[in-house]
Amino acid sequence: MTISIERRRFNAMLAKLSVGAYVATRNQSLFSDEITQDRLLPNITSGVASGDVTHNAATIWSRADRPSRMIVELSNNEAFKNVRRIVGPDAFEHSDFTAKLRLFGLKPGEPQFYRVRFQDLNDSSKISAPATGRFATPSTEPRDIKFTWSGDTAGQGYGIDLARGGMTTFETMRSHSPDFFVNSGDVCYADNPIANELKLDDGSIWKNLVTEGKSKVAESLEEYRSNYRYNLMDANVRRLNAEVPSFVQWDDHETLNNWYPGEQLQDDRYTVKSVSLLSARARQAFLDYLPIHASNDGMSRIYRTIPYGPLLEVFFIDLRSYRGANSPNRQTEMNDESAYMGKQQLQWLKSKLKASQATWKVICSDMPIGLLVRDGKADFENGANGDGPALGRELEIADLLSYIKANQIKNTVWLTADVHYAASHYYDPSKAVFQDFDPFWEFVSGPLHAGTFGPGEFDNTFGPQLKFKGIPDGMKGNRPPSDGFQFFGLVKIDAKTRAMTVTHYNAAGMNLWSIDLPPV
Repeated sequence: MTISIERRRFNAMLAKLSVGAYVATRNQSLFSDEITQDRLLPNITSGVASGDVTHNAATIWSRADRPSRMIVELSNNEAFKNVRRIVGPDAFEHSDFTAKLRLFGLKPGEPQFYRVRFQDLNDSSKISAPATGRFATPSTEPRDIKFTWSGDTAGQGYGIDLARGGMTTFETMRSHSPDFFVNSGDVCYADNPIANELKLDDGSIWKNLVTEGKSKVAESLEEYRSNYRYNLMDANVRRLNAEVPSFVQWDDHETLNNWYPGEQLQDDRYTVKSVSLLSARARQAFLDYLPIHASNDGMSRIYRTIPYGPLLEVFFIDLRSYRGANSPNRQTEMNDESAYMGKQQLQWLKSKLKASQATWKVICSDMPIGLLVRDGKADFENGANGDGPALGRELEIADLLSYIKANQIKNTVWLTADVHYAASHYYDPSKAVFQDFDPFWEFVSGPLHAGTFGPGEFDNTFGPQLKFKGIPDGMKGNRPPSDGFQFFGLVKIDAKTRAMTVTHYNAAGMNLWSIDLPPV
């Protein structure tokens, strides 16, 4: 049944439905995200979230239903004794009533409990009920670290089916109590409308919650924002957000499939043909709705690094915003046409890797290195372009890998998603065409809640070797989440041995494959 109701009331109603369904099927956690509504007071519509946590800072996010002022109360104990009260920014219509506050002066290695309220701008006595959350700052001394990663949410038309528990992989991740969650991109599918129903191969019906904003491909800023509001209707997502900080990057579907700057669309579904205009709106929605700490240089960069104590630094790259046009990808020189990260980002990444003192340097990429991802018959979406020497976008990867080797930067690991299945790849220079690099691992996960595909075809330029894949041979493509092939990864770093353990899990929480990596 398609529902058409004034937007704010509609979101509040469906959020209540989602919470009610969740409570009926799962135990409540300590941090309740139940949404209450009082028309006389400001209300929190989509829970709370934290992100980009360092040893002394963190970002808090929430959304109100009207113009109001964000107020955050912070304590190092869940009883909220010795509360620190911070008046945050105003939530206005220009940000869709979202608000973010960067907290500074936090103590390293401490749990942090927070409450968010919104205060009426005209009457300070009118204030919302609180929404609560928690996170912990990393220690400046070695300590055990545990985090999850995955990507690809609400793709291929698979939205929130309450009868199937909603987006259950988020709850399974939460049950592991990770220090943080790396969302590796395709945070939403702005180019994949959500219909009322999908008929599955087994004859059953996937029944989605539906909204007006998710009924078509996103073109306006409001439509892009509606994709994030849709995901936040799911109680599993909100509960993870409240209890686990998110470190987020983007890929293509936050805007549209396989996009690149300057592209002009031929897709009849779009009345706006300029991808540069669409991506600008998509970027604004991304920054509005996620607890990402935007850069202070006025560029709103999504690529950034998050130091997480002496054992770990996490590097987020952006392979979308600075690339050249998708093409046969066979250029012989690094230039604007062959750009992938782009000159400035590549230089930034090199300098940050070289300067890092952390034992492990985890590079979070929105696309895998050695898998072929095509865009039509002749062009390529990914860096990989077929067997042979480094060409096109591969030139930047080759340059980076050679730099890492020449500067003796040890213990680099790549994490990614994008291809909608789980896999472990070992890049071996002895089996590669381009050999000027040290061997390294790349781990792929996802989807979180989307159709499952794969496996992809390898390109031998950098010698990738398949060590694990999470899907069966001969699997039919676009398997629904109900088939169970939804994945996330868990990374643990031991404080004493400094060893990293990487484990692949499915949505049901089954341990599928694991490896221990000793530090060099």
